Amino acid sequence: MTEFFSGSTLFAMLLTFGTYEVGRLIQKKTGVPALNPILIAAVLCGVVLVAVGMPNQVYQSNCEAFSWLLTPATVCLAIPLYAQFSRLRHDLPAILAGVTAGTFVSMGFVWVMARLCNLGDVLTASLLPKSITTAMGIVVSESTGGEPAVTTAAIILTGILGSIFGPWLCKVLRLHWPVAQGVAFGTSAHVIGTSKAAEISQTAEAVSSLSLVFAGILTAIICPLVL
Repeated sequence: MTEFFSGSTLFAMLLTFGTYEVGRLIQKKTGVPALNPILIAAVLCGVVLVAVGMPNQVYQSNCEAFSWLLTPATVCLAIPLYAQFSRLRHDLPAILAGVTAGTFVSMGFVWVMARLCNLGDVLTASLLPKSITTAMGIVVSESTGGEPAVTTAAIILTGILGSIFGPWLCKVLRLHWPVAQGVAFGTSAHVIGTSKAAEISQTAEAVSSLSLVFAGILTAIICPLVL
């Protein structure tokens, strides 16, 4: 039975789609932000893989098609940006300044905590790109000697936490300007944060798309210099 599941690419893809759909329905039904579909899908996938005895490496290999779609999916985020660009031109300096400040603070915090906790260079390199999208973060991690698996986990966890606490923090900090909200979500919580920004307004979604791309470029430039 284990060999059957391990050799079935269709099973791995259906498992991924199915668990995510279950997570989406649970969040829609409960309305609880902590019940993020990606988090639920990850937990359910883990339970099923253990039950059928499929190694994680085999599951990832059977889901390579999803990895190929990461980059095109990220590029598609330019669509809302294009639709809103005429309205954002005047705010572009403020957006870039906010993204730059957020990127430096994020990476600086990780670097300081890594030093205080005596983490090795591999873990430090793996955690530095935690706030950029997976497609870019994996490449940055590999180029600086990090572990892509750790980077992927850190990126997903960061995005989930950002989508959960982001709306609450916007209320506490009185960030009512859609541009500021978009910068905050895109810089700190990448694609998952952008999906949450899309629930706020089209402007916030467009700014978040721009922010995550610019934050990814800055991170790719800064990481090798820091390490």
